[in-house]
Order: sequence, then C-alpha cells, then structure tokens
Amino acid sequence: MQRATITVAAGRPDPTPDAPLNVPVEFASALVAGGDVGYTRHDAGNSRAFEQVLGALEGGHAVLFASGMAAITAVLDVLAPASVARPPVFYSGTRAVLDARSHIRQVVCEPDAWIDADADLRWIESPTNPDLRVIDITAASSRDTPTVVDSTFATPIAQRPLALGAEVVVHSVSKYLSGHSDLILGAAVCRDPELAARLRDHRELTGAIAGPMEAWLALRGMRTLDVRFRRAADNARVLAERLSGHAGVQKVIWPGLANHPDHAVATRQMDVIGPMLSAIPTGGESAAQAISESTRLWTHATSLGGVESTLERRRRHRFESPLVDPGLLRLSVGIEDVEDLWADLRQALEAAGSSR
Repeated sequence: MQRATITVAAGRPDPTPDAPLNVPVEFASALVAGGDVGYTRHDAGNSRAFEQVLGALEGGHAVLFASGMAAITAVLDVLAPASVARPPVFYSGTRAVLDARSHIRQVVCEPDAWIDADADLRWIESPTNPDLRVIDITAASSRDTPTVVDSTFATPIAQRPLALGAEVVVHSVSKYLSGHSDLILGAAVCRDPELAARLRDHRELTGAIAGPMEAWLALRGMRTLDVRFRRAADNARVLAERLSGHAGVQKVIWPGLANHPDHAVATRQMDVIGPMLSAIPTGGESAAQAISESTRLWTHATSLGGVESTLERRRRHRFESPLVDPGLLRLSVGIEDVEDLWADLRQALEAAGSSR
C-alpha cells in the first residue's frame, strides 16, 4: 500500500460486527493473567496500534516511548557507542545527551564528510534543526558502522531512512506524526527486530512508556499525516519563494530552493520537501525578535509540526548551538490558508523594518 493509505488503514482492529472501527482508549494498569503481557508497563494496546502504523510507514519495527528524548536516550544506551559522528548543528537536546556522556567521543561531520567519518555510530539528522542541512543518508550509511537518522523534520512521508541504509530512525512523535501540539511522545524504528526488542526491554526497565491517552491521540493524528504534511509543505514552498524576494529578508533556508547547498540531495532523497523553513531578516537579531513578537496569526512558540504555524528566534534559548546565526528565525509552516500566513509575515517584516 502507498504511505497515504497506510496512515489510514494500518493499526486497526480486525473488523467485527458492532465492534469499534478504531482501537479504543485502554485505561488499564493491571491485566487479567494468562496472556503474554500481564502488566501495561510491559506493553499496551494503544501503543501497539501506533507502532503498527509507524512501523509500516518506515518499513521496520517501531517502539513508542514517553518522549523523543526517551527514544534518543534508549538508542544511545542500547547501542553503547564509544564514539559518535554527528552534524555541526543539530537538535540541542540530542547534543546535551551526548555532552552528558563524557565517555563518548564526538566527531563533527560536515554534510559531505560522512563517508570517511571515523566513529562507532553515525547520528544523522536530516534535515538538521534548525539550519536545515540535508545529509545524503545512502552515502553516510555505506560503511558497516550503524547509522541512526533523526527524521523528525521529514517524517516517513518525505523519506524512509531504513530503505536508504540506516539501522534506526528516531522521531519526536510530538511533532508532525501526531500533528496537533497536544502530547509528548517519541519513537524509534529499527530494521532489525532483535534491536527493537532490546529497545522495548530498555523502555520497560526505565519506565519510559507512553500513556494510553497520548498513544491514542498520536494514532488519531497519524490518520491525517499525509494530507497535513503535504498541505503544509505546499505552503512552505510559496512562503520560501516570497520571502526570498522580500527586501526585509537577508537569507531564506529551505531545501526546496535551488540556491540551497543541499538542494540536489534533497530532491533526490526526499519525496516531499518538508514544511520547516528558516529565515534571517535584514535587521538580524533585533529584527528577528521583533518579528517573532509582532505576528498575529503565527504563534511565537518553541515547538513545531502542528497544524498551526509557529515561529521563533532559536538563539533566544541559551542551549542552542552558537553556530546558529543569532538572527535566524525557525518557521514551522502549518495548514492555514497561505495568503493569510503571508499577509501576517509581511506585516511583521514591515513593522520590524520601520522600527529600525
């Protein structure tokens, strides 16, 4: 089945007369003895249903966690590398986890240097957060070294890293997969079922399990992933092109633009260029902050991947990489009418320009 169909059809109960069409929320801790589970810290019906959908989309075996950070931590703990190759700029939470493990040697790799990276594990983020570099996953996975890809910005609608050579894909389910800015979850998807089983054991022992309501909400959000992601990506294309021609914008970063340094890789590797884009206004840091605080439809917020459009100046966070331009605005484009989104951005850009 095509991915758009999988998002709707997978993870449903067998059709039974008068039974629910969807998996209902299962509020339970204790289970009647005699089955394979026994206790919901070991496994749970709502988590299994979500895992079936994500696993089918990615072409692997999915494990749902209580957060994206729990998934990242579990993968690093289970694979236990002595050294990790990683991008110069990537998600600050992942960098903090690596920095806290002083026994792990970090090898910084530019986008075109992954083939020769000397490390036990390759941790790829593509596109990277928030500078939107796109890494050639096939080339980076060409050696025997295990490769993990954080595909949160792309989702399986845009790219399938396991099919490109990676061993593990991680996601912040809180973002595009669930899509409504109302839950915290994470996931890892493995090509090898034995590795997935080890991650399940880690989840059970650390208690990093998903609650039934969050898992149910995430599954409901997944049903519209394909249409949400494509609509938002179409909006991002229009906005990237218009921002590129605006006098108040110094630089637009979106892999779908021909002037992006990884445009060729992105168009070859990704089925859809996603809805995340970044921009640096002409006035730099002060203009970026002013724009963030003067939009009316766009929400000034730190998360991303919801149906609503959000933006923020990433360097306002003390934990963001110093390699990120202080004036960089990260925009998560939603599914609103693109003309309304553009009108709001334009008025904010003009207000920031007039205040200089």
